[in-house]
Amino acid sequence: MEKGAISRDDILKTLQEYDELGRQAFLDLYGYKEARKYLILHDGKAYDSKAVAGVAHKHGHGRPLASGELSGGLDHAVEWLKREGFRIGASRSPKWTRDELILACDVVARNSWQGLSASDPRIAELSDLLQLLAAYPPEQRAAEYRNRNGAAYKLNIASFHPSYQGNPTNGGQLDRDVLQDFLDRPAEMAQAAQLLRDGLRAGTLEPVLPEDEEEDDEGSSAPEGRVLYRRHRTRERNKGLRKKKIASVLKKGGTLACEACGFDFGQVYGERGEGYIECHHVVPLHEAGESTTKLTDLALICSNCHRMIHRSAPWPTPTELRVLVQQHAGGVQPLLPNQRPEAEHSKTNA
Repeated sequence: MEKGAISRDDILKTLQEYDELGRQAFLDLYGYKEARKYLILHDGKAYDSKAVAGVAHKHGHGRPLASGELSGGLDHAVEWLKREGFRIGASRSPKWTRDELILACDVVARNSWQGLSASDPRIAELSDLLQLLAAYPPEQRAAEYRNRNGAAYKLNIASFHPSYQGNPTNGGQLDRDVLQDFLDRPAEMAQAAQLLRDGLRAGTLEPVLPEDEEEDDEGSSAPEGRVLYRRHRTRERNKGLRKKKIASVLKKGGTLACEACGFDFGQVYGERGEGYIECHHVVPLHEAGESTTKLTDLALICSNCHRMIHRSAPWPTPTELRVLVQQHAGGVQPLLPNQRPEAEHSKTNA
């Protein structure tokens, strides 16, 4: 028996039965629970997606699918329903991303760590920005997604502040992490929030959906959040700047060895590795802002060290990572010709 061979007509018949029986009777009859994530939105009504997809199976194959025979996720029941042209909505709003929390935490920080009512203009502005950010695709957003009430409620993140006298509200570890970042690095985080606001208002920041971000592990924990992190990585991947940086190092008699660990692709891989090295923008976007990149802002590092730098916030500089490498090795390694931390000197003297 082929699973998933359900037609639009099968689904419409099932929706009619759902309406006639009522939600709870329909679910009880076929052994399904209420949808936890996704609903079918049809003719102004919402239906449990997994149950409808499973029961619709009986019209073409003589029996409904049991709840355990299919998943209600995007790759199974929901995909069947979307394929037949039905609109899907979320049953509840998804968790807040780091980008969203940065915007929310900045609002409450600028209000002396006090919450705001849903009628406050600052909450209206926050809600509008969250809609522009579009951290999740439409099918994962509930009807009340990031509305004013939800935005105001999220400002209860202030209950995790050390000076808060009452009991903390419910919240995840990411809520606490972002708030702690604001306490540890207030100027940097305020700058990150301002960059997000400016970019969203100007339309220069494209949404970065969680499943689309190839460096999701780094982006979700980056100081500036996913959206600005991608902008940062775009600057690092600028081929023209990378070529100019390499040419500058070679002109001064340096080598294309990693400024953190000394790894040389040419020495290890021979002709295949000659001329290859990755480029790292030393000053994060949330600190540098939308400025023109100079060669002294860039460092040449190997792939492994690049990943280690971006693994979690706050990011170490190549010099700081080099110290970690040397300490772990138990000794001090000689500094290679190109390992003058120009970018860090520039940052220090700026």
